[in-house]
Amino acid sequence: VQLQASGGGLVQTGGSLRLSCAASKFNLDYYAIGWFRQAPGKEREVVSCISKRGDNTYYADSVKGRFTASRDNAEKTVYLEMNNLKPEDTAVYFCAADPTAGEYCYDSDYSYSFWGQGTLVTVSS
Repeated sequence: VQLQASGGGLVQTGGSLRLSCAASKFNLDYYAIGWFRQAPGKEREVVSCISKRGDNTYYADSVKGRFTASRDNAEKTVYLEMNNLKPEDTAVYFCAADPTAGEYCYDSDYSYSFWGQGTLVTVSS
């Protein structure tokens, strides 16, 4: 199972980015996908997750109303649209796959078995 997050970059406060999480060599339909981030000197934290069919999502309070997760299983890609970015959103963002989730997704990294390499998001003030 291979995942690759991309789409990070440098953006000003209030700007937007869209992260992508691409899957290779496996059928994305079977996995809930979580988005996590880790800022320098801080613990990794969950940002969002989306269920296998995309009909259930979760957002951390810090990003609710600004970030939107979506997925295109046919394209084997999950997206995280990030709007109104703030300096505190600066972090390395990771996507991860949970093969055990049913109809929902979970906000704990313990549920996720497969992790992609991160992509750096930097928000300047």
